[in-house]
Amino acid sequence: MTTKLSIAALDTIKAKAGVPAYDRSQLTAGIVHFGVGNFHRAHQAVYLDDLFNAGHDRDWAIIGAGVLPSDATMRAKLAAQDFLTTVVEQDNNRTGAHVTGAMIDYLEPGDVAGIVARLADPSIRIVSLTITEGGYFIDPASGVFNPTHPDIVADAQNPAAPKTVFGLIVAGLKARRGKNVPPFTVMSCDNIPGNGEVTHAAVSGLARLHDPAFADWIDANVAFPNGMVDRITPATGAREIGIVADDYGIEDAWPVFCEEFKQWVLEDHFPLGRPALEKVGVQFVPDVAPYEHMKIRILNGGHAAIAYPAALLDIHFVHEAMEEPLIRAFLAKLEHDEIIPVIPPVPNTDLCDYYKLIETRFSNPKIGDTIPRLAQDGSNRQPKFILPSTADRLARGEDVVGLSLVSALWCRYFAGTSDSGKTIAFNDQSADRLNKAALAAKDDPMAFLALGDIFGDVARSDLFRRRFADALKTLWEKGTRATLQLYLDGKLEG
Repeated sequence: MTTKLSIAALDTIKAKAGVPAYDRSQLTAGIVHFGVGNFHRAHQAVYLDDLFNAGHDRDWAIIGAGVLPSDATMRAKLAAQDFLTTVVEQDNNRTGAHVTGAMIDYLEPGDVAGIVARLADPSIRIVSLTITEGGYFIDPASGVFNPTHPDIVADAQNPAAPKTVFGLIVAGLKARRGKNVPPFTVMSCDNIPGNGEVTHAAVSGLARLHDPAFADWIDANVAFPNGMVDRITPATGAREIGIVADDYGIEDAWPVFCEEFKQWVLEDHFPLGRPALEKVGVQFVPDVAPYEHMKIRILNGGHAAIAYPAALLDIHFVHEAMEEPLIRAFLAKLEHDEIIPVIPPVPNTDLCDYYKLIETRFSNPKIGDTIPRLAQDGSNRQPKFILPSTADRLARGEDVVGLSLVSALWCRYFAGTSDSGKTIAFNDQSADRLNKAALAAKDDPMAFLALGDIFGDVARSDLFRRRFADALKTLWEKGTRATLQLYLDGKLEG
């Protein structure tokens, strides 16, 4: 028998799962968060829940917001359970569930007036975002804001009725200035190098298209701290909903599963104040960049590296990929030979020890993370997680055998079938053109590297072009297993 998740049911639920130790009716909002997906509910919302449980800063509760059709679906499901979420943490040796209550409301997607009014409320001092790497309207290869994107152009032409997150933020900031209310801090929680600068560029860049003077005011007055976030959080499906019902007796329409590990490193730049997150493990540092480089290149780059060989070998779960000796050895060699050597030093951190931790996390069989999740959105992820390491090595005159193989595996994946002939289901906004280019690359490898918005200057390197072509040719002729073995034996470059 299950109990539907709600505030009224917490006394029943606490027999099997942790529940908030605070009175949610005493919480007040201090944060509006755009993009209430699984990662946000497993990360930022958990840190705040921990803080509230410890008796601190209960005027920093979250109000959700969004602009996508999926946001409306999420809002409906969460509203029906009083905006509570069951978070199931799964380590190799333990599993536990707790209900979080840090979110107290969720604004109606499409209600521009309501969202802007809430953003203009003086109690809102932080606006945070998890809108995915592809949500920032930046050119993948250069990382520069793209003011010609149709959605940005539309918001610039009609700033009173914005459709994008950034249009809403600009409208909210303008409303605050009109009421003589100091601006909120804008805090990105997405996996993007320099995510604060990227967010600043998007907000200011959009404003500059229709009100340059206001863009200057944003540049001078609004804080955009950089941050590094980390917690492996797979998608929710029937499996996860069933486990929560069967193991914990909770009927939760959208629970979150995640690993036990979590990390958050932030620049301490919050003019209107912030919750005391350092009390629950958040690191505040003067410069996030070293931590960011480490995490994005070793962890996210590692995910990108194993996703495509695993998909080509018909492997579904990430831990199963790590159980495949060829993939595990491929990842270790790639990281130690080519990725870690070009990462700048990180304070009080041994990068090889960090990789050992990542290897353990990827191998966690309980988390249920999937290869399709890692393989999605490669057109945004490859330029952020893989190609920067490639570019750094090329700039230093160093070889890129393994990194070129990663790019070739991605190309081979987008040809549309695994080594066994199984059809691959793509999940990428650029899937059609990637598929077309990958099929053409079977005969002409340069057809894939011609995707200039993705590969940028890297594709102009003769060494990279040669390594990529050799790796792709070998993948087609010998298959994924044999190609990985040649790489491990040091014979792929010859």
